[in-house]
Amino acid sequence: MASLVICFFLVVLFSACHEVSSTSDQLCIEKEANKTYNCENLGLSEIPDTLPNTTEFLEFSFNFLPTIQNTTFSRLIDLTFLDLTRCQINWIHDDTFQSHHQLSTLILTGNPLIFMAETAFNGPKSLKHLFLIQTGISSLEFIPPHNLENLESLHLGSNHISSIKLPNDFPAGNLKVLDFQNNAIHYFSREDLNSLKQATNLSLNFNGNDIKGIEPGAFSSQFFQSLNFGGTRDLSVIFSGLRNSTIQSLWLGTFEDIDNQYLSSATFQGLCDTSVESINLQKHHFSDFSSTTFRCFAQLQNLDLTATHLQELPSGIEGMNSLKKLVLNVNKFDQLCQINAANFPSLTHLYVKGNMKKLHLGTGCLEKLQNLQELDLSHSGIEASDCCNLQLKNLPRLQSLNLSYNELIGFQREAFQACPQLEILDLSFTHLHVSAPQSPFQNLHHLKILNLSHSFLDTSNQLLLAGLPDLRHLNLQGNHFQDGSIPKNNLLQTVGSLEILVLSSSDLLSIDQQAFHSLDKMSHVDLSHNNLTSNSIDALSHLKGIYLNLAANAIGIISPRLLSILSQQSTINLSHNPLDCTCSNIHFLTWYKENLQKLEDLEETVCANPPSLQGVQLSDVRLSCGITPVGIFFLTVFFLLVSILLIFAIKFFLRWKYQHI
Repeated sequence: MASLVICFFLVVLFSACHEVSSTSDQLCIEKEANKTYNCENLGLSEIPDTLPNTTEFLEFSFNFLPTIQNTTFSRLIDLTFLDLTRCQINWIHDDTFQSHHQLSTLILTGNPLIFMAETAFNGPKSLKHLFLIQTGISSLEFIPPHNLENLESLHLGSNHISSIKLPNDFPAGNLKVLDFQNNAIHYFSREDLNSLKQATNLSLNFNGNDIKGIEPGAFSSQFFQSLNFGGTRDLSVIFSGLRNSTIQSLWLGTFEDIDNQYLSSATFQGLCDTSVESINLQKHHFSDFSSTTFRCFAQLQNLDLTATHLQELPSGIEGMNSLKKLVLNVNKFDQLCQINAANFPSLTHLYVKGNMKKLHLGTGCLEKLQNLQELDLSHSGIEASDCCNLQLKNLPRLQSLNLSYNELIGFQREAFQACPQLEILDLSFTHLHVSAPQSPFQNLHHLKILNLSHSFLDTSNQLLLAGLPDLRHLNLQGNHFQDGSIPKNNLLQTVGSLEILVLSSSDLLSIDQQAFHSLDKMSHVDLSHNNLTSNSIDALSHLKGIYLNLAANAIGIISPRLLSILSQQSTINLSHNPLDCTCSNIHFLTWYKENLQKLEDLEETVCANPPSLQGVQLSDVRLSCGITPVGIFFLTVFFLLVSILLIFAIKFFLRWKYQHI
């Protein structure tokens, strides 16, 4: 008790000496009117009076609140989310949140907590998420259990906790997530796990704790949504300790700076007595990698072997008929056939992304995977002069194929006959060569998304996209058109079902008025980062209600006749254009101010001309392009003088006339 009193006086003394401001010259940022505010890092020591009582979502991190009590936030009774990260909080007094019945998320991360009152969390009727990361906690007894019956997630990472045993009166019935990563937990006892039995379908995170021992039976007969033991050096301890438990997802990956024991067949012995659906073993090494290594993997549905230094998978693996998803990213295969896909006949998802060597596709390496739906071979240095019917032989159910970020791939006519059910095809950032002036995609009647960005296409081939009756999303970013122009007759004429078209960064100078005339279903057109002038807007005259991105082009003056086309669109981006803010563009400037609700990225939509207005937002421009009051005065004087002169001239003429009669 004496030590607590001393600590209290130290806190008070520190508070008195610490230079902070109760208010700030900077105002809190309003994100949603009267509800959401960001007051981060403003040097505040109390809640500003400018915050409305209706505030629901408050980010107040990196301020100075060494002690909080029931008056600190009492005015903000509608709070549902409160972030107090690194506010140097030491003391949380009784009934601090007694007025906050709606509070559901409380973040206290990075505060050096010394004391929390037993009734600190009284008040909220549905506190669901509590973050006590890096708060110096060494025992779960420190956390007051009162009024935590509805708690769903408790985050306790980066503390000094050595035991996960919850206090007897801790209400764990609704817990779904319990995060202990980067603590000092090395051993689990039966008693530890029994304290969690109230919770069902629990996710436990012990990443970075290096578990060294588990009492036999500690996890027995329990069901877990996920368990994370990342960074544990000896995985045999984990597999032995999890016997007779049921786990949806088991994460056992490691990190490059950890000296792990190599995995052998004996390591996985305990897995034979555990029900696991998904396992992640990323960045581990195998000492004896053979078919017997997988003896206890029979019931697995998902297996992640990312960066496990594999050069091939052994043949003759038996019993893995349940495996649906296999991840082999960042390994060292020379050929696709080295994964011995026949071992996994039920696969629906296969990922061989980022292979560390140039991957050769071979012929029919995946032909036993008749149920395969998704295949990712991106970032693997693939070269193929004639793709892809032989390489993807007998994949009738394949729906998604990713060949992006590879080398040169050549296509013949109907290059994807082997996978006619494709709906998503990604060939971006791969140099494509189409040998005939026809379409390699001709038989893909179900294809909905096609990414051909930065693929060095011959865009003059008007048949390139023929045979795609259901294509909805086409990305041609970074491909170039002859003379920088899209003519009336072009490769887009055959894809009338398009809804999203991306033509950004294609060095476009102009678009023919009829270039898009067959594309009447589009809802999203991205023409950003080109060199288009306003004349190209004519090509969109038949479209209504679209998202139109014209950012970073060469648009200066927009004539009045084009404003009706812009008016019929839902959202427009004109940022980063050399917009003219003189009277020559007054009709557009007036339209702009009247249609701000249609425009996005307003802060970057600025004047380029005249020099005196460079960098000024268009919405702030004020021009007087009519006759000014001074002009009216001089014009009136001018007409008055002209009238007087005219009267004298008439009199002079009449006098002269009468004198000469």
